Amino acid sequence: MAKIYDKIREKLEAALHPEYLEILDESDKHKGHTGARPGGETHFAVTIIVEKFVGMSRIERHKLVHSILKAELESGVHALSIKALAAGEK
Repeated sequence: MAKIYDKIREKLEAALHPEYLEILDESDKHKGHTGARPGGETHFAVTIIVEKFVGMSRIERHKLVHSILKAELESGVHALSIKALAAGEK
């Protein structure tokens, strides 16, 4: 069975073809907090740079990422921090 980290990477790469993609499992920072589980894979931070984001608002970008990762967010990912940038943005 694929890990949640791998599913997130596969889905974002397939749907958005990012120029840059970094996914960090930050679950260890949330031990004892709501939604945390032994073994992690509950809290993630994603930084993604995508040409498709040009002209999209920050909210539109986040909604798109959330829609791509809907299944993961409904079945185990408690928190997802997103830094979604268009090509050329910092």
